[in-house]
Amino acid sequence: MGAAIGQSLPLAVGVLVSPLPIVAVVLMLVSERARSNALAFVAGWFLAVLAVVGVVALVAGSAVSDDDGPAAWTGWLKLVLGVLLLLLAVRQWRARPRGATEPPPPRWMAAIDRFTPPRSAGLGVLLGAVNPKNLLLVVSGGTAIAAADPGDTGATALAALVFALVASAGVVAPVVLYFATGDRAAGVLDELRSWMVRNNAAIMAVLLLVLATKMLGDGISVL
Repeated sequence: MGAAIGQSLPLAVGVLVSPLPIVAVVLMLVSERARSNALAFVAGWFLAVLAVVGVVALVAGSAVSDDDGPAAWTGWLKLVLGVLLLLLAVRQWRARPRGATEPPPPRWMAAIDRFTPPRSAGLGVLLGAVNPKNLLLVVSGGTAIAAADPGDTGATALAALVFALVASAGVVAPVVLYFATGDRAAGVLDELRSWMVRNNAAIMAVLLLVLATKMLGDGISVL
């Protein structure tokens, strides 16, 4: 179990620091339904990440080699995921804004003020497990868990839970700050939102490059 958590932890941190979901939570916390929307978003996010990483880990872990080690195809899968992460890193870097200008936010952000808790939960699911960047990281995490503890269902389930908890820390932190300080958090949250929107592409490019290197190395080691 320790190996599975250790192998997947860097990928969980990659999901944790993904800027756009954090920005979404911050925007919800300054809307009329701040508490209910933010909690619904976090719940949707956590359950989506847990479901995807758990399913991937269990499915990949069911295919073990004759010597009870990771199957060779998990190594090839890691190589493919590493290449995809690398390509995504290059794309993010090329799309980064120049200068100090703040890039226009996605159109869905403008509608957050009108969100209800069910829509907030749905957005959490979309950003946590459907968004291509996060989906690649979560699938990579599930593959890493499976390769570390193949065939051990209990260890796999616990490692998937730890992965989802760590991956959710980024969207939970603004909610904790809001509940702890109330209206005083508005200024801090707004500064956080502006900084993350402005630096979203650069943050993700560097992060994806590091994680792509890790996945490629892990894939080569399996093969």
